[in-house]
Amino acid sequence: MARESEFLSLSDKALRAVIGSGSRHMALIEDAFKVLIETPGGGVSINGSPRDRAQAKRVVENLAILADRGTEVGEADIRAALGQAFKTPRAGEGRTVPDAAALPVGRRGAIAPKTASQAKYLELLGRCELTFGVGPAGTGKTFLAAAYGASLLKRGQVDRLVITRPAVEAGEKLGFLPGDLNEKVDPYLAPIWEALNEILGADDVARRREKGEIEAAPIAFMRGRTLSHAFVIVDEAQNTSRMQMKMVLTRLGEGAKMVVTGDPSQIDLMNPRDSGLAHALRILNGVEGVGIHQFKAEDVVRHALVERIVRAYDGDAARNRPFNELEPEEA
Repeated sequence: MARESEFLSLSDKALRAVIGSGSRHMALIEDAFKVLIETPGGGVSINGSPRDRAQAKRVVENLAILADRGTEVGEADIRAALGQAFKTPRAGEGRTVPDAAALPVGRRGAIAPKTASQAKYLELLGRCELTFGVGPAGTGKTFLAAAYGASLLKRGQVDRLVITRPAVEAGEKLGFLPGDLNEKVDPYLAPIWEALNEILGADDVARRREKGEIEAAPIAFMRGRTLSHAFVIVDEAQNTSRMQMKMVLTRLGEGAKMVVTGDPSQIDLMNPRDSGLAHALRILNGVEGVGIHQFKAEDVVRHALVERIVRAYDGDAARNRPFNELEPEEA
């Protein structure tokens, strides 16, 4: 089959995103489609068979769209774009970059969904008062929830960002840990703090915590409160009991929104059947104002190996038919 070349004109920002640090992004595209990519002035030249060239072209075009939107393009974006290109039945047809608006909060550029699944998740966060983001590690469910909450906070649409999760390892009894409440809770909320530090910067996060605009507490401390004009993130919700889940969901007050994230396949409770997440997904599916989004193994945007690990565990779980297997429909 003849190998020809095609030239794509790109902005400087898009060209840097396609090349990547040390030409890493360009090498990943070349390896995936067996093409040769060169960078003459003002764009890229793709050399390869018509089919490979068309798929590589789609990836380059989609990465250029992300870069021109102001998104910082990383290897996770490259892997997502490659995966979408391989899934498209006929090369050259359709867009693979989600149309959802980027969140202008990233300190290194706007944060945009990397996959169609992430775009649907962000759409639910904007439309629903209560959103469940459920699925395996590495799908971006917690990071995007933090980014969305940070965007609301920066725009003044909420007064505070409230973050909570069950402290299962300590049985919700944190008194034996040293320090004040924040120091006791922070180890359990490390993924959220890492996300917020990446989104807002550590200094901005520290200032907002001091002012009370960002608050963290274990679920046990939510009892009796009404959370008004707040964006609430309930993380690792698979480790809540049914009573805890009902309690935290009913904390919503005027002008508040909540997102609940978790993975029903990673329950750490002594009695997994007591998990409040699977129970809530079942009884709240279809309730007005509630959105449920189920991420899959193919939505993993972390390391490529993570998707393969998740698939292996999913296959084992399917063979053993676990009691907590749940596939809610998106609302």
